[in-house]
Amino acid sequence: MAQVTAAMVKELRQITDAPMMECKKALVEADGDIEKAIDVLRVNGLAKAVKKAGRDTNEGTIAAYVSEDGKTAALIEVSCETDFVATNAKFKAFVLDLAEVVANCNPADVDALLACPMKDSTVEDALKESIFVIGENQKIVRFARLTVENGAIASYVHHDGKHADLVQFSFNNAETGANDTFKNFGHDVAMQVIASDPIAATREDIPAETVEHEKEIYRAQAADSGRPEKFWDGIVNGRLKKFFQERALTEQDFVKDGNVTVGELAKNISKELGDDINIVSFIRFNFGEE
Repeated sequence: MAQVTAAMVKELRQITDAPMMECKKALVEADGDIEKAIDVLRVNGLAKAVKKAGRDTNEGTIAAYVSEDGKTAALIEVSCETDFVATNAKFKAFVLDLAEVVANCNPADVDALLACPMKDSTVEDALKESIFVIGENQKIVRFARLTVENGAIASYVHHDGKHADLVQFSFNNAETGANDTFKNFGHDVAMQVIASDPIAATREDIPAETVEHEKEIYRAQAADSGRPEKFWDGIVNGRLKKFFQERALTEQDFVKDGNVTVGELAKNISKELGDDINIVSFIRFNFGEE
């Protein structure tokens, strides 16, 4: 058996851009033959995958996974090189599988996710395989995980795969989560989050600094309006009310029926199901945004 030296490992790495440890393993398997070691890396998908790692990944998709009991969910954004791959069924299925891993493994960050088990190996190996099979560089950009005890989570992914969200609901009765009326309501609210771009679930959840900033703008507008100062507070409050109606989810007009707000709809569904259903929070991903 030929001795594998550090210089040989370095040379193979320069040729293939494969990881150092993988280069050493390949050289050992190839008995020190550089050309055979290159073939070993290519067979394993490592040389091809890593060579693609420098390519830009400006396309991609977002996937959402919700557990069967509705208690655990995850969003994940994975990028690729072209829109052709972003809409590829195999790629989208892989990203959805990654979302399920996030939900089950609960990793702290992308590095931790790469070490999570997946398909009898790890996410890192599965990602390399996907790169090799599909033929484009792919990167895990970000993910989020959400859990709930007394309630359920709904999700929505827009048809283009570029916008997705999770919405957390609370309620008292365990059977509510399995009710089709609630499930349809949850789906509609999740769709509303994508369609109407709220800041928070309720006005109380909107950051105080955001509200104060809006007030400052409205007061400056009132001062420039030419109206007497005694009317300024009324102008500010009127515009702030409209701001809440546009940016607080529960105060938005329901997209499917403008005669009712999302909050009013929640009360109606609560009455119908004999429960107290509340919209707690949401997580929204828009592709390419931090």
